[in-house]
Amino acid sequence: MALQSPFFNNGKREDVRPNTPNGAALSTPAVTTAPAANTAPVQEGEAKLTVGPNIKLKGVEITDCDTLVVEGSVEATMDSRMIQISERGSFKGSAEIDVAEIRGSFDGNLTVRQKLVIYSTGKVTGRIRYGKVVIEEGGQLSGEIEFGATPSSSATGTGTARGTSTPKLQVA
Repeated sequence: MALQSPFFNNGKREDVRPNTPNGAALSTPAVTTAPAANTAPVQEGEAKLTVGPNIKLKGVEITDCDTLVVEGSVEATMDSRMIQISERGSFKGSAEIDVAEIRGSFDGNLTVRQKLVIYSTGKVTGRIRYGKVVIEEGGQLSGEIEFGATPSSSATGTGTARGTSTPKLQVA
């Protein structure tokens, strides 16, 4: 059977065929794995960290990571290009990101230099700064909200926005 290990052979397949008692090799189909749904394709040389379901990563500083995919629970500080939080995923801490896609929960300080996308199942709370924001109906955004990736922006607000699908932020 052909085995594929992402840990030891850099994604290269290695054929391992067990022998039968008479020395003949067994014929079995190759084992393949499908890419995870809703994830951006990884480009050559891109550093991607995935925290899987039921995994808790606590008290760390994440650096030199192009994409962080959170399916479990993360308590950390980070500076990255992209974060993707799945429906069951949660991130607590501080993050400076180019693009954030939130389907689960984020609690803390979030600076999104380019685009913050909160899906219908997403909930973002804390101190949030963003360049652009898209909130799907049902998505939640609450706390200290500032337009622009720097604190010197002219448009600021404090409150809660829910279910807004346009880039304008209306504070209740």
